[in-house]
Amino acid sequence: MRTFTFKGLFLTVLLGCLSIQAADADLITKQITIKLDEAGTLPNKIGNSRKYDITNLKLVGEINGTDLRMIREMAGRDHNGDVTKGNLSVLDLSEAKIVEGGGSYCSDYYTSNDKIGDVAFSGCSGLTSFTLPAGITRIGSYAFHGCSGLTSLNLPASITEIGAGAFDECSGLTSLNLPAGITEIGGGAFQGCSGLTSLNLPAGITEIDWNAFYGCSGLTSLNLPVGITSIGNYAFSGCSGLTSLNLPAGITEIGQGAFQYCSGLTSITLHAGITEIGHGAFSGCSGLTSIYVYAEKVPEILSDAFKGCDAKKCTVYVPKGTYDDYWLSDFGYFENIVEFDATGIDKTTTSTDVEEVSRYSLNGQRLVGPTKGLNIVKYSDGSVKKVAVE
Repeated sequence: MRTFTFKGLFLTVLLGCLSIQAADADLITKQITIKLDEAGTLPNKIGNSRKYDITNLKLVGEINGTDLRMIREMAGRDHNGDVTKGNLSVLDLSEAKIVEGGGSYCSDYYTSNDKIGDVAFSGCSGLTSFTLPAGITRIGSYAFHGCSGLTSLNLPASITEIGAGAFDECSGLTSLNLPAGITEIGGGAFQGCSGLTSLNLPAGITEIDWNAFYGCSGLTSLNLPVGITSIGNYAFSGCSGLTSLNLPAGITEIGQGAFQYCSGLTSITLHAGITEIGHGAFSGCSGLTSIYVYAEKVPEILSDAFKGCDAKKCTVYVPKGTYDDYWLSDFGYFENIVEFDATGIDKTTTSTDVEEVSRYSLNGQRLVGPTKGLNIVKYSDGSVKKVAVE
């Protein structure tokens, strides 16, 4: 039988620690800046002997698929997506330009001019800071999938499209500034970004695609642009941190499971243009206490739209003269349906017993205070009025 002494065990642990310290000592922590006179030459500039030691890298010049393949290896993933010994955590491409050409950077993926390609940095979970090239126009599908170490990312103003799953499972992201020029956000683009707490979507967005923000449980506030007309299936499912939701007036359809299990929601405002509420759209929204519906014609409500909502605790406010229609519809699931004046205009509110709860513009944007024109004001007694502010 083999025996171990305390002294032997101590020496073994000590040697292991010294080995780890030696490995760490080989890491290059200062920023290494490399100027590429020609795309595809990064492997020659760095060489295989030090590529896993660099932790902070800045590239200047044109980079193609061959260079990106090297960067991926340095950041922890090889051409096949397998783990490497790379330690790159900070990457600055602010003075770099992505061009087509060179070999594939991952499987059968190749670079294109001014685009972060599909799966470009997928699985590079060690990256904590990334500065993108100034002129890129598109972030490809699953480009940063699983980059859980990223905490913030500045997107250049030139970007117009974010592909499907682009930031899927980037759970470390806490903030993200989306440029005004973005017009398309793909399905599942921010799925599983549980660290995001707030998000302002660009005005040019007209549709929230499927699973776009699925599982973003840290989101507490959300500003949707007035141009949005539809919200895709499961777009905000599992966003349990959201407490209130005012959908823009232009939205006509809410997809299946769109806000499923948003258990923190207490209030929803559905404007007059809503025609369809999808299967299970608000199922599991157990915290709801009020739903304001402005549609004179009852929207089509598909099965289980409000399953799991508290039928006793939640009050549905509907336009005057529509109580019977709403009671006979699937909204009849709720025990308290109250009519309110959804079209009237008041100069002021004369009651001293009620307090203003929230205020919105006619296009559904929340206001911080009285704003010239017509304001929609909700009061603590449940009433909702249009107020003319001069």
